[in-house]
Amino acid sequence: MTQRLHLVFGGELVTPEKNIFKDVSKIHIVGMFPDYASAFSAWKAEAQRTVDNAHMRYFIAHIHRLRDEAQSGSATEELGA
Repeated sequence: MTQRLHLVFGGELVTPEKNIFKDVSKIHIVGMFPDYASAFSAWKAEAQRTVDNAHMRYFIAHIHRLRDEAQSGSATEELGA
């Protein structure tokens, strides 16, 4: 069975018009979630918590879309094996 992992993260943006973080060392990693529903719930909680700061933004990254298990590994992955 394929896992559908989702990463929720966010932080302060340089400007609300662009998705560029002001300081990447201060990105808040909310967590990794096994399904979209739980990731959305965590995202919504953080977004509501920071609603008064227009420069704060939270995102859901679909980690499962970054890796296709059916494809062979890259040269970098094979170095770790």
